[in-house]
Amino acid sequence: MKRSTERILTTHAGSLPRPDDLTPLVAARASGAPYDEQALARRLRESVADVVRKQVECGIDSVNDGELGKTNFTYYVRERLSGFESRPIRSGERTVVMNISARDMQEFPEYFTGRDFFGRPLQPGAIPAGGLGVESMAYCVAPLNYVGQEALQLDLDNFKAALAGVKAEEGFLPANTPGTIEHWLRNEYYKSDEEFLFAIADAMHAEYKAIADAGLILQIDDPDLPDGWQMFPDMSVAEYRKYADLRVEALNHALRDIPPDRVRLHVCWGSFHGPHKHDIPLRDIIDIIFKVRADGVSIEASNPRHEHEWRVFEDVKLPDGKVLIPGVIGHASDFIEHPELVCQRLVRYARLVGRENVIAGTDCGLGGRVGHPKIVWAKFAAMAEGARIATKQLWR
Repeated sequence: MKRSTERILTTHAGSLPRPDDLTPLVAARASGAPYDEQALARRLRESVADVVRKQVECGIDSVNDGELGKTNFTYYVRERLSGFESRPIRSGERTVVMNISARDMQEFPEYFTGRDFFGRPLQPGAIPAGGLGVESMAYCVAPLNYVGQEALQLDLDNFKAALAGVKAEEGFLPANTPGTIEHWLRNEYYKSDEEFLFAIADAMHAEYKAIADAGLILQIDDPDLPDGWQMFPDMSVAEYRKYADLRVEALNHALRDIPPDRVRLHVCWGSFHGPHKHDIPLRDIIDIIFKVRADGVSIEASNPRHEHEWRVFEDVKLPDGKVLIPGVIGHASDFIEHPELVCQRLVRYARLVGRENVIAGTDCGLGGRVGHPKIVWAKFAAMAEGARIATKQLWR
């Protein structure tokens, strides 16, 4: 990973706006519906090249492919694993639905009426979050294996071709984690939850290693490391820490043989638009986060529920070799952050953990979460300007 040795570098958490004409092609491929394969291949190449160019033009140093070829940051894994099947839930079947707003829903049930798990208003006819209704689930029924080599190679080829046309500091590709994958995949094959979790880790190792071996930075997306706390309302902090520790152990197993300086971790609190009153504090899990074999650590740091947690680093030392990537612009608002505010946020962290150990980032992926793609690029430009202002203050 690059470090901010001469100036504050900039990056982001992953997803970026997808062109309107690309969306139905990606969705059709994922669902098995008919689609024009040549049209998809052409538009992916063009779109990835365009989104990389836009990142560089906005002043982003560490860029990615915008996750344009994926259905979303986690469900794309359904297209890359074998050993499971999706089927309707049978009448009377008891199925646990993991809900990343479960603790908030207990206090604010009225808010979630007519909204999905992410706090977004539902379309007419959809099932509200309070109903916890689902029609089908994915079930692991055989040994899990990675079968996504072709799709991954397409991502790698498109991204590397796009990088060849620009001047960026580095490129990264995100991949989902075992602890997040297990929350949409029900185990009916492995003898225990732990065996199931490590089987996911073994399967995903192929994707992780291929990204790192391609000369790119691997970003591990693990939102469910913090937001899993909301999923289990009856757990104590001590019980949840034990739960999270096992998920990190499995993740580190999946990252074996990959140098930590080729890996960065992104965590968040689910990124849903909602109260977030009952998010677990960063202080309660920061030591567990630091156990991940990743030199980069991307955290939420600009939204109203977590911005104050920069003070955690007054007491908690950043481990040697780690780089902190605080989110200095957010996905939960269409406000375009002022560059001076971005600068203030960066300087706070730099003075606590060292300027060379801070890279400007985003709370989560901005694709599909803000009001218009032009706002995404304006936010990026504001972040880059804020990083330049912070650089002048920190290197004077």
